[in-house]
Amino acid sequence: MDDFVADLDFRPKPTAAHPLLGLTVLVVEDSRFASEALRLLCLRSGARIRRADCLTSARRHLAVYRPSVAIIDLGLPDGSGLDLIAEIHAGQPRVPVILGTSGADPDASETAVMAAGANGFLPKPMETLAFFQAAILRHLPEDLQPKGPRPTSDDRVEPDTLAFREDLTHAMKLLELDSPPMAYLRPFLLGVARTAHDAGLEDIIARASGPLAHGDRVSLRALLSDRIRHVAAV
Repeated sequence: MDDFVADLDFRPKPTAAHPLLGLTVLVVEDSRFASEALRLLCLRSGARIRRADCLTSARRHLAVYRPSVAIIDLGLPDGSGLDLIAEIHAGQPRVPVILGTSGADPDASETAVMAAGANGFLPKPMETLAFFQAAILRHLPEDLQPKGPRPTSDDRVEPDTLAFREDLTHAMKLLELDSPPMAYLRPFLLGVARTAHDAGLEDIIARASGPLAHGDRVSLRALLSDRIRHVAAV
């Protein structure tokens, strides 16, 4: 018998109130703010969560155990989450549910994650229990589904603003480099901005399609500094 299937026999069974009970979710996400939102969604749904902030850390996790669900951000500091999705999809036995996530163009991102072998795509921000649970449950095998009717909840999670500050500080350090890695930094900040509903930050990042012009770089640094001060004062 498959070790994973055998292990399921000893796991708690999902309930209507906690439909993901007994599942382990591996979240591969470099944004502390987005990761915290996913942690709250998992806990409210009954799932256990394991977190990795880069491809290297995720591969270490996967060498030790096989999660029930893998949620993988596309823009990671040491490479593309698409590569990891393809690896997990090709693995035997396969992780039951693989989902990609990104704060960038949702249509293009969804096309890319599906081509890589994912079951689905989660656009940022992810906030409501109903949306999060449905995105996972629609792909779970029948024997892992909760039995009977299940109430849906539009409750929203609110990540700790200190995690938002950590992301902004990380971005600020990268921006201070002589040649900021915009190919990584742009989607990172887009995801952070959309998760935080920060329209001002999203606007300036959305316009930065290539290397930042001097004026945009100055404006972005000033905006990040202002956000960091504001969060620190709350």
